[in-house]
Formats: sequence, C-alpha cells, structure tokens
Amino acid sequence: MKKVIATTNAPAAIGPYSQAIETGNMLFISGQIPVVPATGEVPEGIAAQTAQSFANIKAILAEAGYTMDNVVKTTVLLADIAHFAPMNEVYAQQFEGCKAFPARAAFAVRDLPKGVLVEIEVIAAK
Repeated sequence: MKKVIATTNAPAAIGPYSQAIETGNMLFISGQIPVVPATGEVPEGIAAQTAQSFANIKAILAEAGYTMDNVVKTTVLLADIAHFAPMNEVYAQQFEGCKAFPARAAFAVRDLPKGVLVEIEVIAAK
C-alpha cells in the first residue's frame, strides 16, 4: 500500500505528482527544487540553492518520520556541470553525522523547472 506524504514546509507539487510516496519501509521523494515554501522565492547561487533543496527534502523526510540517516539514494540534476564542485561541498554538509553517505547519481541536464540551478530527488529506507 502506498501513502502520500505532503507538508506545507516544502513547496507544493507544481504538476501531477506527490511530494513523496511511502510504501512499506521506503520513501520516494520527488525532485526538490530550491523554492522557499513560505515565499515562493528561489535563492541566488548554486550553494544557496543546494541548501534550500535539502531544506525542502528534510521537511518532507520529517513529515514522514525519516531523517537524513535514512537516505539511501539521491539523484542530483544540475543546470551546469560546472556547478558540481560547489554543489558537492554543500551536499556533503547535509550528511554530517550520518552513518554513511547514500549512493548518488549527479549529472547536468538541459533545463530545470523555474530556471533553477539544481534539483535533488531522494529515496530513503527505514
């Protein structure tokens, strides 16, 4: 059985999808772009945008009763592969204190919604 996870502490879906779906002991979080949920604004720069994407992810994880330590796989989409190094610095900080880094794929794409620089999706398990 699948359960829809939604929180107002992360941006609402901008299309026909859920913020996250939980099934069994697995949580699948849709790609999170760096929109500040309270204002709808997007911060400037790849570091701030990566941090905001993770703030949104953490809000969804918390709503479902998960933490960053439960994250087993991430996919990072970048508008420009030149942003990889600064994104990676912020990314690493998000998992400080966790038992292990999750598996990850990261690649550049042609465009991202709302012209953002990064989008991150997550799979978590308990």
